[in-house]
Amino acid sequence: MADVTARARAAQAPLAAVRPVARAGAGVWALSGAAMVLVLLAPAIWNGFPFIFPDTGGYVTRPMDGDLAMGRSALYGLFLYLGIPFAFWPNIVIQAAVTVWLVVLTLRVTGLGGRPWLALGVVTMLTVATGLPWYAGQLMPDILFSSAALALFLLVFGQSRISRMESIGLAAVIALAIPSHMAAAGLCLGVLAALWLISKLPRIHLPTPRLQVAALAVAAGIALSPLSNAAITGTLSFTPGGVSFLFGRLIEDGIVARYLDERCPDPALRLCTVKHEIPDEADAWLWGDGTAFYRLGGWQGLNAEQKAIILDSLQRYPLMHLETAITASVGQMLRFGTELAIHTNGPTIETFRERVPQWMPALMRAEQQRKSFEVAPLNVLHVPVAALAIIGLGAVLLMRRRWNIPPTIAALCATVLLALAVNAVVCGVFSHPVDRYQSRLVWLAPFAFALVVASRYGRPPAATRLGAPSDLA
Repeated sequence: MADVTARARAAQAPLAAVRPVARAGAGVWALSGAAMVLVLLAPAIWNGFPFIFPDTGGYVTRPMDGDLAMGRSALYGLFLYLGIPFAFWPNIVIQAAVTVWLVVLTLRVTGLGGRPWLALGVVTMLTVATGLPWYAGQLMPDILFSSAALALFLLVFGQSRISRMESIGLAAVIALAIPSHMAAAGLCLGVLAALWLISKLPRIHLPTPRLQVAALAVAAGIALSPLSNAAITGTLSFTPGGVSFLFGRLIEDGIVARYLDERCPDPALRLCTVKHEIPDEADAWLWGDGTAFYRLGGWQGLNAEQKAIILDSLQRYPLMHLETAITASVGQMLRFGTELAIHTNGPTIETFRERVPQWMPALMRAEQQRKSFEVAPLNVLHVPVAALAIIGLGAVLLMRRRWNIPPTIAALCATVLLALAVNAVVCGVFSHPVDRYQSRLVWLAPFAFALVVASRYGRPPAATRLGAPSDLA
């Protein structure tokens, strides 16, 4: 009889884990959830308007113009476009709410669920000690990178503790993140591949990953990329510009200069005619006013030539490509300071002036435009917190058996480190190292480390832990 009772409780434990709201009370969860969203949006509320970036205007105009632009997702542009009547506040509320939901689900899956005030404390810590609120409150798809990474973890390692509807929601987060920024596809594919490989290693003591649902979500996101572009702009194509971003990195690393020195003059290469105008920085080449890049047709006019140079230079200088790719990946891994555009938002301000003039007064009254404050001082805290957390996660994985780290939390630590590494390779190699590319994801390291600490020192008594009899009462 005792065995039957024990088996019944074990079978019901995942169901109890799916419903922590019942234990804490729906009212308490509603209050703490609203508080978490407000805490995450505190910087944007103080700013007086959602934060903008030079790229924001390019996203907003995609559904307006009905065409594709380099690196600007039409789907995320539609998301922003729908927020125009309400000054874009619903957009950042949704971004913050999804982030809070993922944090709460992660707490549950790692055995720390049913504790709304712990969740609020974690979110408050992340708001103060990381760049998370600056990305959650920004009109950019950057926040979706960390959302996709957490959703992957939950689908791969938390299936037994989440409901079917929650699984569908997590899959939707991934499927929508990928077409919102094509680099998210590389992140998701890389993390899935790494988790599959790790599962084949006999000495890696992590929970068995369940990759099927996550893989389907990633496949759906990749398929949605051209389909959403077709629905919004009439062009069945992935968001363009990937070749140009990679070419910009090769310019920055000197590969293009070496190639043109060897090949020019060559009537087959139009870049030979502007060889001495090519800057040594990717951003100056891709985004500078009146650069030769745009005079020669931009991503559309130069796509074939850029691709040919990339492939030919790979054959000519394979070691140089390998060396610069490794350097870019390591450089990106080490660059994760919180960034917020202050003095370079001219393109987006001009877009607002022309396309959404009703919100120009509010935009220009915002602290971001009015006082031109800097977020760099925050990195006195943000950078060491992230660096120490990354080191701490590595130590946790090395010492997980000695420190008796719960397997699911060890899996979270591994997933976060893999996501940071994959993101560094994807963004460093296929674009070029920029703090923002890594900082939009690096808050996951302090988050995971906080759960390590909570699991060791802040667990409730055994009788009230996840899946214990009191949870079923």
